[in-house]
Amino acid sequence: MCETGDTHGEGSVRRSTGVNPSKGTRLVRLHRTQHTALPRLLGSLLLVTAAGVSGVGAAQEGHAASRSPAAAPSPRPLGQILPAPAETKPGGSPYAITADTRIRVEGDSREARQVGDYLAGVLRPSTGYALPVTGRGGDGIRLRLDPHDSGPGTEGYTLKSGPGSVTITARAPAGLFHGVQTLRQLLPAHVERNSPQKGPWKVAGGTVKDAPRYAYRSAMLDVSRHFFSVTEVKRYIDQLALYKMNKLHLHLSDDQGWRIAIDSWPRLATYGGQTEVGGGAGGFYTKSDYQEIVRYASSRYLEVVPEIDLPGHTNAALASYAELNCDGVAPPLYTGTSVGFSSLCVPKAITYDFVDDVVRELAALTPGRYLHIGGDEAHSTSHDDYVTFMNKAQAVVGTYGKTVIGWHQLTGATPVKGAVAQYWGYDRTGAAERKQVADAAVNGTKLVLSPADRSYLDMKYDKDTKLGLAWAGYVSVQRSYDWDPATYLDGAPEGSVLGVEAPLWSETLTDSDEIEQMAFPRLPGVAELGWSPASTHDWDTYKVRLGAQGPRLSALGINYYRAPQVPWAAE
Repeated sequence: MCETGDTHGEGSVRRSTGVNPSKGTRLVRLHRTQHTALPRLLGSLLLVTAAGVSGVGAAQEGHAASRSPAAAPSPRPLGQILPAPAETKPGGSPYAITADTRIRVEGDSREARQVGDYLAGVLRPSTGYALPVTGRGGDGIRLRLDPHDSGPGTEGYTLKSGPGSVTITARAPAGLFHGVQTLRQLLPAHVERNSPQKGPWKVAGGTVKDAPRYAYRSAMLDVSRHFFSVTEVKRYIDQLALYKMNKLHLHLSDDQGWRIAIDSWPRLATYGGQTEVGGGAGGFYTKSDYQEIVRYASSRYLEVVPEIDLPGHTNAALASYAELNCDGVAPPLYTGTSVGFSSLCVPKAITYDFVDDVVRELAALTPGRYLHIGGDEAHSTSHDDYVTFMNKAQAVVGTYGKTVIGWHQLTGATPVKGAVAQYWGYDRTGAAERKQVADAAVNGTKLVLSPADRSYLDMKYDKDTKLGLAWAGYVSVQRSYDWDPATYLDGAPEGSVLGVEAPLWSETLTDSDEIEQMAFPRLPGVAELGWSPASTHDWDTYKVRLGAQGPRLSALGINYYRAPQVPWAAE
């Protein structure tokens, strides 16, 4: 796994002032929201004037105030979005959002209305238009639920644009929400800014029909090695939603910190959560904090997958309760980055009381289907003890109605029926280990693929990258994109692949700026692997579409890495 503006925003419990002094301007950064524009390179007075890449049909985008009406920018082509849509059919005149535009939600679905409100919240600051959300029919931006539509699945949608309206149709609200993300990307990049901008706000004419390739499209955030506030997690959720991810895996416990309050074992958080890598203040989520993250993720159609890493990576728990140690002696809290040295005491009955209590309380807080129990790098646990423990832990997860996920070492035990193994191996992973995972897949275990030398977002881009680690090698933007989940693991049936994940470990990361520097622009590529048809997979065309995202990322205030492999559009 790892070798080396609301009342809840600052509700996460921290020791002292709640800020690690080494994190500098962290408090300022926490007050940014999804649509706050903080251009990093050109200064806050500059507006994005992104010209499309010549020769590939990318749309020109810019500040129309400096143009004559005849020189107004053309709408973005329907196919120039991330992830690539399943099918596009350009044609007809564009639709223009104006002061008279209404967002019309057909029917009486509360969730559809919420999607309409979300869209209005995105568009109002930059356009300056009222954009009322209404249930009355007519032209405008129309959101339409059709539960009888058998084509796109629960996450798919159809977007049709013409001179009178843009209509997004979906079978379920998640599809409407994903369609809204496509609509955002079809508008000029400066629509993402948090202050009034000049239009026009045109959407190219034609039809987009779209649905995901894989049901599981995830990103993981390690809040254990460094703690991130509710506000920072929400910011990341918004960024994941833009690229149609649907899972947020939260790594809630490790040697360096325990980050979720457990009533039956309170010292896990109050003592085990009081530090982090390098000795900072640490912190933990109260139950209400965690529920707010779950609620916010759900409003963006992401399911939270909580992880309690067991039986290794448990020093924070062992330090909090001496009785969890075989010798009854609690070790000191740990602020380093080594792995594999800690283990729960497998023979002790209290160990399973602990597991049961933690899983029970966490399952009650988590409406989603999955609960992750780790299982990696248990180097201080004998093989027999590991098998005994993992088999018992899986049973506990099932008792509380959740589907178990574990890192791929779970396949060295006996995966229960329906279990999911998350593969994090890489090029140097031994053939026997890879075969063990593939054999489990043949026998029915589902796989989530997150190969460390492809999708680990904390790996350095190259030798000059200041943040991150390099134990799996350097992971360029091209390398993170240029692999196929269906054929990646030899011997694993294509149908066993549930999806993909982009983990982000935080040994070297302390705030949102640093998260973004490592996640972007690689995360959109992993998102495309999870969403788009295999037939769209092509680095040469992808890098152009990715380059066109640069002005949008800047407009959102995302601190992305200007990878030299990518032809970034002018800003």
